[in-house]
Amino acid sequence: MLIVVLIALALAYTYPVRLYLSQEADIAAMEASQAEQRERIRQLTELVDKWQDDEYVRTQVRNRFYYAHPDETLLIVMNQDAGAAPGTVGLPSAPPETPDKWYDTLWSSIQEANK
Repeated sequence: MLIVVLIALALAYTYPVRLYLSQEADIAAMEASQAEQRERIRQLTELVDKWQDDEYVRTQVRNRFYYAHPDETLLIVMNQDAGAAPGTVGLPSAPPETPDKWYDTLWSSIQEANK
């Protein structure tokens, strides 16, 4: 009889223990998510602080939009082709194609539609 009572008690406690362990896992996942969000907020706060600095803004404008002071000369270095030998100038063998103007493309598509 005692064994039956112990088995009944063990079965009765199985569900609450499983529920407790599941909730502990959920809490751990939420805490990890909060830690990631706190880190992201810290990074964004640092970025906002950088953009408040006028010198940082000037540097970004110069790098992104190729702005220069009136007394400066810009020099833009183009990357070589991946297969080019080091020290060689990567000049194209044929002149690059100029893209069609938008109205030429529109007119040719209208002509094609009429055919």
